[in-house]
Amino acid sequence: MNIEKRSGCPINLSLEIMGDKWSLIIIRDMMFGNRRHFRDLLTHSQEKIASNILAARLKHLLSVGLISKQDDPSHSQKAIYSLTEPAIQLVPLLAMMGGWGRRHLPVTPELSIRAELLENGGPVMWEKFMSELRDIHIKDPIGGASGKVVSPVLIDLTAAYRQVCATMAETD
Repeated sequence: MNIEKRSGCPINLSLEIMGDKWSLIIIRDMMFGNRRHFRDLLTHSQEKIASNILAARLKHLLSVGLISKQDDPSHSQKAIYSLTEPAIQLVPLLAMMGGWGRRHLPVTPELSIRAELLENGGPVMWEKFMSELRDIHIKDPIGGASGKVVSPVLIDLTAAYRQVCATMAETD
């Protein structure tokens, strides 16, 4: 793992790897959106990351071992990005951050529903989700990227998001 070590503090070292504005957003999009190609990460992020920033962040995440990259067999010029085990183990952290954000920040219903479900599901749900992420990112990254291998937890989280979006559209 290639990181600048300013101290031996685990919080500091974690921030050295993921403390910039974009790294956790990219991991979030890969984890909860199953966005696995550069173009998907670029065009489907709510936060509108610039292409040069995305390229730099992907390179960084690769260098510190939070994601992996392999050629996409369906297209010679595409690559599939996958979460590695250390990134998958961020599920509880992201669930807790999402829960904190829901309680203390001006979030929107559609973008906070997944955080609510993850927080309410607790460690049992997190473990199940991490197991499924291992299937779609580590065991069969090509099947996971193509949708042949799926995560039932991710399907449920996505369905809840879509339901809230539909309900909000009806009230507008």
